[in-house]
Amino acid sequence: MSAVLAPRTGLLSPKAWLAVVVATLVMVVLVPVLHLVVPEGHALHLGAHYVGLLGKILCYAICALAMDLIWGYAGILSLGHGLFFALGGYAMGMYLMREIGSEGQYRMPMPDFMVFLNWKEFPWHWALSDSFAFQMLMVVAVPGLLAFVFGFFAFRSRIKGVYFSIITQALTFAAMLLFFRNETGFGGNNGFTDFKRILGVPLNTPQMRVFLCVLSGVVLIGFFLLGRMLVQSRFGRVLQAVRDAETRVMFSGYDPVAFKLAIWTFSAVMCGVAGALYVPQVGIINPSEMSPAASIEIAIWAAVGGRGTLVGPIVGAFFVNGAKSWFTAAAPEVWLFFLGALFIAVTLFLPRGLVGLWEMVMQRLRSGKAGEGAAPAAPAAGAPNATKEQAA
Repeated sequence: MSAVLAPRTGLLSPKAWLAVVVATLVMVVLVPVLHLVVPEGHALHLGAHYVGLLGKILCYAICALAMDLIWGYAGILSLGHGLFFALGGYAMGMYLMREIGSEGQYRMPMPDFMVFLNWKEFPWHWALSDSFAFQMLMVVAVPGLLAFVFGFFAFRSRIKGVYFSIITQALTFAAMLLFFRNETGFGGNNGFTDFKRILGVPLNTPQMRVFLCVLSGVVLIGFFLLGRMLVQSRFGRVLQAVRDAETRVMFSGYDPVAFKLAIWTFSAVMCGVAGALYVPQVGIINPSEMSPAASIEIAIWAAVGGRGTLVGPIVGAFFVNGAKSWFTAAAPEVWLFFLGALFIAVTLFLPRGLVGLWEMVMQRLRSGKAGEGAAPAAPAAGAPNATKEQAA
């Protein structure tokens, strides 16, 4: 008998599409109006600090979404995604450093750290760094190429589980040590900072600040829709099968290496784009962004929000970083304890994260309403006759 295929569902439900439209309008309309139109001192004015904080968290949310694609849907836990984020940031930072021109402290056409180290010319990897188009290509190409080469050898060697996680952490730690060295031409311990403009437009204006924040939000929404399209496609279904039973997928005629390598590389590119959006908003990029702790935080955002949901890691990034912003101002010594307790609580009691908790609460509310609206059961056969009052 021939198999009957289940009908394909739409990309999003009507309620989900409404949420996407609302989120887009908030980013494209509400945020600019509250920051640029509403005057300072007004209760509804969105200050520069909060615009910058929102832009940062949106970039972090892109990284969390990238983590969910490989961890939640392919079962690949990376503890080195901070490396790809930093590489995208450095590619953008190189262009921003060239945009400073002769306005640095030494009034030289080279970056201040190169003048301080008595460099006479740019190193080879800075050759086309004054080209915005080329550096935007590097934002995608460098993290993508590194991820492809690393993933090719790792996946073909069938390295998986905790061993893969440890190797990715070792990779980002080695890169951090490399970028700390002055002779690499990346600013050493201080990295890149003191940016002036992008494409000739000053960075410290309210208009540019809002533009970068809105652009980060639009890119996040675009990646979310693209990720949704991927996981609902045949490619996504095979990925989830690889996550659950890789050996069976291989015996079915599919090559798990190709599927894992594709989503791994795409996830790295997403982090590179997030890093490129992050740097002009924060104003600095240094090797600390490659630290193993930064990569572990990305995994925490995905776990807290809810793996395998796409929207969960975005929620987790906002929740954790919002809490971090509050704790570091109110009680900085408590923050790490709170983060550790939160991760333990989610691991033990909320395996599906905040999104799973929300779904559980809503399901109980719906079942409670259904129970209240149910008709009373008829008396069983042989039961004594009900009184008139009971019948009424």
